[in-house]
Amino acid sequence: MSVAKGYDGELTAGGDPEELARALGVPIGGASLERALTHRSFAYENGGLPTNERLEFLGDSVLGLVVTDTLFRGYPNLPEGQLAKLRAAVVQMGALAEVARTLNLGAYVRLGRGEEGTGGRDKPSILADTLEAVIGSVYMDCDLEVASGLVHRLFDPVIERAARLGAGLDWKTSLQELTAMEMLGVPEYHVEESGPDHQKFFHAVVRVGGKPMGTGEGRSKKAAEQQAAEAAWSAITAANGAKDSAGSNGVNGSSEPGA
Repeated sequence: MSVAKGYDGELTAGGDPEELARALGVPIGGASLERALTHRSFAYENGGLPTNERLEFLGDSVLGLVVTDTLFRGYPNLPEGQLAKLRAAVVQMGALAEVARTLNLGAYVRLGRGEEGTGGRDKPSILADTLEAVIGSVYMDCDLEVASGLVHRLFDPVIERAARLGAGLDWKTSLQELTAMEMLGVPEYHVEESGPDHQKFFHAVVRVGGKPMGTGEGRSKKAAEQQAAEAAWSAITAANGAKDSAGSNGVNGSSEPGA
């Protein structure tokens, strides 16, 4: 663990940057990565250390470039407006925070005691900003090719998911469009919450035609509902695909007249 002392001698800890570097799979130096993980709250409490904000600024541009290039090349038939919506969906704070959680990035952030005490390690804004700073530090320590490879590993699945959505670019909208088209009724969401105020956890169930079709969990009501909607959309789409396949097999497997 990387440990530092605040003004009153209290210890503030974050995970070992070298451990994170191994998880990222990039040859980045420990000092550079440590800078990327230094939130301003930690810096201010420890004598005005350099923060990760300049690296965040750089990483935001690197991420935007790689995502834009991927969308431009991968979806040649989409108009500019739809490409812009896709890019916005991929690089918005919530999406970045979810990617950061897959890396357990919050465990490595160097936070001040105030942020630590209010659940800062799972705040979407801190996770998103830190992830951008990490991307910026990879670009500086390595090069654009290495940084681009990291962005592709982390965000290609996000791009693919966004591209599957309807014009609204969110799963609740897409589910509502699908259920309307299939005349299944309006989706209904039921959400339960648990945990302390600074670290709420939400569990959502979506029902279609009175039947539970998907569940989701998240740190916000919106995230839980979106995950539940995605599960329901996938379930209905898969069921429709199975019906189509069965109908096709029935036609192809029918006996010829007079057989």
